[in-house]
Amino acid sequence: MKINVRALLFTVTLIFCINTCAEYRVYQYHIKARHPSSVSRDPYLITSTLSPTSYLAYHGGEQSLNIDLLRTWMCYGNTSYKETCPPPLNVGLNNNKGDEVLK
Repeated sequence: MKINVRALLFTVTLIFCINTCAEYRVYQYHIKARHPSSVSRDPYLITSTLSPTSYLAYHGGEQSLNIDLLRTWMCYGNTSYKETCPPPLNVGLNNNKGDEVLK
């Protein structure tokens, strides 16, 4: 009996793909427009899966935006078709009682 190597390889790959879980990194930025004629001059917070370099390039570059990376975290498990996961709590980071965690 001749074994079809391609079919065997495909089956093994499919089994591993079904059991794998994806993960991604989430970034939170403080953004302010640089142009006085911009629609939104007020700074705002944004959560994105784009890295700082990618976010800046996608949204017009350094001439149009000033971005500050506030924090980053990983989302684990099956992340398909879901919103970004909430940030982890800042436990053990020298927070004083009464300090608020960024949301």
